[in-house]
Amino acid sequence: MSPHTPQSRFARYAWLVLAYNVGVVLWGAYVRASGSGAGCGRHWPRCNGVVIPRSPSAETLIEFTHRATSGIALLAVVALLWMAFRRFPGGHPARLGAVLSMVLMLTEAGVGAGLVLLEYVAGNTSPWRAAWMAVHLANTFLLLAALALTAWWASGGRPVRLRGQGIAGFLAITPLVLVLLVGITGAVTALGDTLFPKTSVGVPGGVHFLERLRIVHPLLAIAAAFFTLAAASRLRALRPGRRTARLSSAASMLLVIQLLVGVFNVALLAPIGMQIIHLLVADALWLALVLLAASALGVERDAQEETRAAHLHPEAQPAAV
Repeated sequence: MSPHTPQSRFARYAWLVLAYNVGVVLWGAYVRASGSGAGCGRHWPRCNGVVIPRSPSAETLIEFTHRATSGIALLAVVALLWMAFRRFPGGHPARLGAVLSMVLMLTEAGVGAGLVLLEYVAGNTSPWRAAWMAVHLANTFLLLAALALTAWWASGGRPVRLRGQGIAGFLAITPLVLVLLVGITGAVTALGDTLFPKTSVGVPGGVHFLERLRIVHPLLAIAAAFFTLAAASRLRALRPGRRTARLSSAASMLLVIQLLVGVFNVALLAPIGMQIIHLLVADALWLALVLLAASALGVERDAQEETRAAHLHPEAQPAAV
């Protein structure tokens, strides 16, 4: 694809929006880890009842910055959706990715608002806060996946077909489900580490359910890691190709790194810096697996569909690769 076509410029923009949203996610984790979630009080979207707080405390500044960057992320996805429908023909998967990104961005904002308005922030230790954190993590991962697929399809990636893929479909999708579950348990564990900081390395325990649940995340992570490593290797053989091979290698490497980061996180008693690094590698691993699945399950577009799209939208067809 020529780097100067509208489609190539859209692809670069889509990858940039994805990278920016990863940064927003990491800052959101810092808000939680630093106990700054109540920095704007029980107000949303305003902060402490005003649009721009004056003489803010550190907690208010941290939370307000997260809201501001999240607002920019929302506007960026609105632009992504508009551009996708302007630059790609009907039926192009990049349009679907942009629509999903918009829907998930709105639900992301809704979950974030709910956490604030229901006061599931700061020192709240209720089970409902843990449930909302799990939903928040799941929605965040799905949002990043939608943004990544939008950029992937805009860059020339083939549409995905799930039916009729056999064992390859199972090996591509199951790791995503497992890593999503690991991420959810990781979000709940991180919440427990924030509310009930560990003072020593040892078998997780304690009175509160968040303390007792700490053991679930590492056990599930180890089990998921073994399966995912095997699945990535097998997919590489079942779906030979340069992109699939590279993504398989990237996912495997990130998985090993993530396990090592997890060990260090536990050994150092989960300091904020290690929590952020742990989440960053988790996001990278998730995105690598999403793109691996897209590469392995990609199919050529129907020739008649391509001809019809070219006839209806000749100006929106991507340049030949």
